Amino acid sequence: MQFTREQLLDAYRRMVRIRAFEDRVNIEFSNGNVPGFVHLYAGQEASGVGICLELGDDDWIGSTHRGHGHCIAKGCDVKGMMVEIFGKEGGLCRGKGGSMHIADLSKGMLGANAIVGGNPPLVIGAALTAKTLKSGKLAVSFTGDGGANQGTTFEAMNLAVVLKLPAIFVLENNGYGEGTGVSYHCGAKDLASRAAAFGMPAVTVDGTDFFAVSEAMRDAAERARTGGGPTAIETHCPRFYGHFVGDPQLYRSKDEIKAARENDPIGKFRARTVAAALLEAAQLDAVDREVEQEIEEAVAAASGAPWPSPAELERDVYVQY
Repeated sequence: MQFTREQLLDAYRRMVRIRAFEDRVNIEFSNGNVPGFVHLYAGQEASGVGICLELGDDDWIGSTHRGHGHCIAKGCDVKGMMVEIFGKEGGLCRGKGGSMHIADLSKGMLGANAIVGGNPPLVIGAALTAKTLKSGKLAVSFTGDGGANQGTTFEAMNLAVVLKLPAIFVLENNGYGEGTGVSYHCGAKDLASRAAAFGMPAVTVDGTDFFAVSEAMRDAAERARTGGGPTAIETHCPRFYGHFVGDPQLYRSKDEIKAARENDPIGKFRARTVAAALLEAAQLDAVDREVEQEIEEAVAAASGAPWPSPAELERDVYVQY
């Protein structure tokens, strides 16, 4: 599978942007600057970017409560995201969505979703639209291993197979549904084999390997766009942080967390591309600096943005057709 240098730099930039964004949100939340709860995507960057790099703005994704990484992988503006997460006017959702309901329809981001298993039914609606209009577009559902147990997910998979929809179900297995291990909460041997039982192709890949995820996604996207129906992709991608910021993670050993951080998807991507002379270390260093500055500017914009006015309370409550 061939990538241009520009594509590889784009992939690296998106992954680094996710990591820097999440690390900074962790700090800002801990300092009391972010309202509500936040669930961080650090450690899972290769999964989101490997999937979304194969998508355009007209393709749709649905996300979970851990949605910042999916937003950035899909191309959402980080400054608008940070302002939104701070709950300020000028955010992607005018400060009303916050961390767990952030969305950007202009980028095909249907939204993060605090309802576990809430996005698969929305995604197959988008996929049905694409099939009905013969647009050649597709829709991707990101679901965690916990959400993969929900009836909404099962019903969506079944309907996608029955209607042969251009949908892809990405099952991001980080090992825990909140604090419950997947070996306990999942009755099947793995998430992919259970998805396959609905009648669709399903594969399991290393979610910390951008190239493995991208290869699986290219096959799935080609199948979906040419009328072959849905696919499930299970990506194994341990998270660096807890379920939420402040989670003491008593269900994980320190050695397990250390091993996850040592298996860093960004470090693996960097080592592989530099060793193969696909990219140069200096290029990647430059991206690191650019992203660091970008995040600083996003935080400054969010800190200085005004709170929504009281008049905003009644705006966007109902859509009129």
